[in-house]
Amino acid sequence: MHGMLLAAGLTALLQGAPAGPDSAAEMAVVHRFVDAFNQGDTTTAIAACAKKTSIIDEFPPYEWHGDDGCSEWMRDYDADAGKNGITDGVVTLGAARHVHVTADHAYVVILADYSYKIKGKPVKETGSLLTVALHKGAKGWRISGWAWSKS
Repeated sequence: MHGMLLAAGLTALLQGAPAGPDSAAEMAVVHRFVDAFNQGDTTTAIAACAKKTSIIDEFPPYEWHGDDGCSEWMRDYDADAGKNGITDGVVTLGAARHVHVTADHAYVVILADYSYKIKGKPVKETGSLLTVALHKGAKGWRISGWAWSKS
């Protein structure tokens, strides 16, 4: 009996906690950031971020943090894309693997694909993970950190 309870508990833990009633608000911020990125709308993407943000991504310098972390990441993304002939970048979000909300903090892990062109040739990275931390302040939910994990 104890083994069955332990197995059920571990299964629930590995699958993640069910999304709470407020999870739509947090997911809306993640989608707003990604949709703005896909449309080249830097202003809206940056507005989805907190003033102080930590980011880990797959291009140099690989990490950004502190004041204006999202702005600095966007600037470096554009520079790296230009240097490497990357155009037409689009992130497609899949199903959320985990959405955990505790008071004014949230943690989201979501499947993601990234399609782009390198010097005109289509490339598609599938099965990546976007992990996002959010904080709810006076202006509502904002992204306080995120990491892209390429599969």
